[in-house]
Amino acid sequence: MATLAFHDFPVPTAQRAAPVSSRPAALRLIGFASMAVPIAGAGLPLALFVPQLYATHFGMSLATIGFIFLLGRLWDVISDPIVGVLSDRTRSRFGRRRPWIAGGGVLFGLGSALLFFPPAALVGPVYLGAVLFVFYLGWTMIGVPFSAWAGEIDRDYHGRTRVVTYQLTLQSIGLLLVLVLPTLLDQVRPGDAALKLQVVGGFILATLVPALFAGLLAFREPPPPVTLKARVGIWRTTKIVFSDRLLLRVLASDVAVTAGQSIRAGLIVFFAVNYMRLPAWASGLYLLQFVFGVLAGPIWLRIGYRLGKRRTAIAGELTQAAINFGLLFVFPGMLAAMIALTIAQGLTQGSGNLMLRAMVGDVADVHRVETGHDRTGLFFSVFSLSMKLGPALGIGLALPLVAWLGFNPKAASQPEALEALKYVFALGPAIAHVIAASLIWRFPLDEAGHAEVARTLATQSAT
Repeated sequence: MATLAFHDFPVPTAQRAAPVSSRPAALRLIGFASMAVPIAGAGLPLALFVPQLYATHFGMSLATIGFIFLLGRLWDVISDPIVGVLSDRTRSRFGRRRPWIAGGGVLFGLGSALLFFPPAALVGPVYLGAVLFVFYLGWTMIGVPFSAWAGEIDRDYHGRTRVVTYQLTLQSIGLLLVLVLPTLLDQVRPGDAALKLQVVGGFILATLVPALFAGLLAFREPPPPVTLKARVGIWRTTKIVFSDRLLLRVLASDVAVTAGQSIRAGLIVFFAVNYMRLPAWASGLYLLQFVFGVLAGPIWLRIGYRLGKRRTAIAGELTQAAINFGLLFVFPGMLAAMIALTIAQGLTQGSGNLMLRAMVGDVADVHRVETGHDRTGLFFSVFSLSMKLGPALGIGLALPLVAWLGFNPKAASQPEALEALKYVFALGPAIAHVIAASLIWRFPLDEAGHAEVARTLATQSAT
């Protein structure tokens, strides 16, 4: 069997989009990608509203809640690669990914109902821990096979980017709706955390069932590829994948991207309220960014058609770095400048995430050529770790740093501390985005290289 090393790919050539006639229909892609809406809608409330409600309404200590959430996240990290491996190996009349997504939908719905509509008589540490176990397992059983299936719908170099664009656009819409609903509720019932949690839970449950039906019925799953070598155990398989140099570069770049985004998200309210002295815009700026973020996916898809994934990801990351550097020239009260930079941030939002996620499927194809195994699900499960590690690094570094530099949101901070807050808010994401771009600066797998991989796979399948 021919083997392709990471340095064997040709020099990048002019990028061309796949023929329109060979692309999956837009309506089918919308139906498939709609599964991203309830998943995206659950993430933000889980961090913003659940700890507050369980502490204030049910009397649980913040330390206990934090420890339970930490255990839940550790379980999430462990379950991701297990589900990835098992979904790759599943053989059924319904396909490889569909049974996992359907089963995950049941667990995710059950976990959401118990988490967002908790019975007061049962709430306690054991209840919250058990519910989070079910919730995170269901989330993983949907998310990992969903991402892997997206990489298999259209194996064309640009076709993958198009499928992922639909995923991330629907995800942005889900996040936007979850931000809007509590904001509107605050105008009617300010401070009602329990009702806010129930509204968000109702949104998740109301969108989950139709999204699952639309997603599961949108496409036929492609037949599983023939395995050319004997299988190895799950842990050995995971070790093999974590030694894949192409995947590790994409993963590291995405960790840097999400870390930069998390620094911005974690500090934007403090920056608006304490430095800019615009408390009325604290939530509005973040919401404005997501409104324009919905438009970002199609824009960067078109750029990706012309430049290819690597160049587009680099362009997007450097653009975001420049926007964040621009914050150094914003001073208290400059609302117009802040709005302009926020809109620009929204329009570049997700550019790197989009291209990097689309690159994972291409990297999985290279791995299949080199090893004889299709491990697309496992590759996407490993890639999903960046969504957990990046925010942990971003928030874990930014918040202690601004505190060490003297910023205190509960008291009047000295001008030097406010300047330090500004520099961390501006330079932290900017540096992270520059690092993300540098990690894939010489990434060798372009459209021409992937075309060679696709030809090799076609030859293998025919023999």
